[in-house]
Amino acid sequence: MTPVERRASASLAMIYAARMLGFFLVLPVFALEAARLPGGDNPALVGLGMGMYGLTQGLLQVVFGIASDHLGRKPVIVGGLLVFAGGSFLAAWAPTVHWLIVARAVQGAGAVSAAVTALLADLTRDVVRTKSMALVGASIGLTFAVSLVLAPVLDAHIGLHGLFVVTGLLALACIAMVAWWTPAAPKHHANVPRGRLGDVLRNAPLLRLDVGVFALHATQTAMWFAIPALLVQAGLAKAHHWWVYLPAVFGSFIVMGGVLFPLERRGHLRPVFLAAVGLILAVQLGFLGVAAHPGVAVLAVLLFLFFCGFNTLEATQPSLASRLAPPQARGAALGVYNTLQSLGSFTGGAVGGWLTKSVGMSGLFAACAALMLVWLVVAWPMQAPPARQATAEEVLADEAEAT
Repeated sequence: MTPVERRASASLAMIYAARMLGFFLVLPVFALEAARLPGGDNPALVGLGMGMYGLTQGLLQVVFGIASDHLGRKPVIVGGLLVFAGGSFLAAWAPTVHWLIVARAVQGAGAVSAAVTALLADLTRDVVRTKSMALVGASIGLTFAVSLVLAPVLDAHIGLHGLFVVTGLLALACIAMVAWWTPAAPKHHANVPRGRLGDVLRNAPLLRLDVGVFALHATQTAMWFAIPALLVQAGLAKAHHWWVYLPAVFGSFIVMGGVLFPLERRGHLRPVFLAAVGLILAVQLGFLGVAAHPGVAVLAVLLFLFFCGFNTLEATQPSLASRLAPPQARGAALGVYNTLQSLGSFTGGAVGGWLTKSVGMSGLFAACAALMLVWLVVAWPMQAPPARQATAEEVLADEAEAT
């Protein structure tokens, strides 16, 4: 990577990490703490407060992505982070569950993921794009693992309202990072004529990735209705679940770095991509097989394999989306992609809970396996686009602009 690419990758990964840490810190304690507010005795309202964030995120990702194509990446990112921070402070004040639902909707309205990913794509060459996206994916995975450990401790000291204050402060820190450290998009990207949303919706390879990210995040969200219960059933206390989560996440990053990048350099991205989808399918079948009599060691291995596949796909999918998107509509393409990601999480949460209640954990894993099989069939015709090498003039120009 060039110095600009390293700075862009590190700063945007840290922005993702800080913002997602604020979001993830709330998840493990939200349902229990929200139940103590007026109106919290209604599980449907508490669930709405949990899911409202993902719903407004999904609805507005395309809007923010298109806006970043027309108004510039950094102004849109700063504006979205301000909205997210405002929603966080509103949630910290919320005296009732109804106000908490409103605050969560405002939080989700700061849908900057598409603009952040588009800026990262603008600032990196095709040949290092997957590595840059992997840094972002790693930051998200690490913050998720860390939040599982920190959330109960912080909740005991500052409560749910305090956690929302921390979330808002992290968003403001992200704004400072965008303003003073993150490089601006190169001028040769800013001067490209703007495209239309129809350019994205008629692109079959992009649509395959959109189906994939929906399936991946629906499966990832749904399976967490069963994983904690399986670990408890296997004899591992809830307070010790991180003993399994953290090694699985860290180990998967090591495997991904040692396998994905060398194979991509040799032109084997398509087999790696399809193998990762197949691996998650096999993991769902593995969970289905052990659901009746789980053991901690088997569950740990299955989770490790899941995160190997998940992190590989989290690195390759947005990289492929940015390379397949028309340059004039990159923000719109990543907006659609992030919308399907958010809707996948929302659907996984809503349908996952219903499946667990209606057909049990075995039915849940069978449904996840079926969804992954559909994705494998849809993804099979994919071809990885050739990596475009930036010209020496473009690299030198980008370095000069950044300095």
